[in-house]
Amino acid sequence: MSELTDREFGIVESDLTALRLQAGNLDQKVGNLPAQLSDIAERMDRYQAQLVELLTQLVDRDPNAG
Repeated sequence: MSELTDREFGIVESDLTALRLQAGNLDQKVGNLPAQLSDIAERMDRYQAQLVELLTQLVDRDPNAG
């Protein structure tokens, strides 16, 4: 019975170690999330400005001009 308990304890300990590693990786990814979101927001602002500029150019263009 002691062998089985030691073996089970080893399995649980190994699973906990794997879980700690996964939690650490997740914590690191979540920690990087604000910077990534900020980058995405900046790119969206640039693209929106480009779209507004292009649309403004189209509206100001004479449709009868060649």
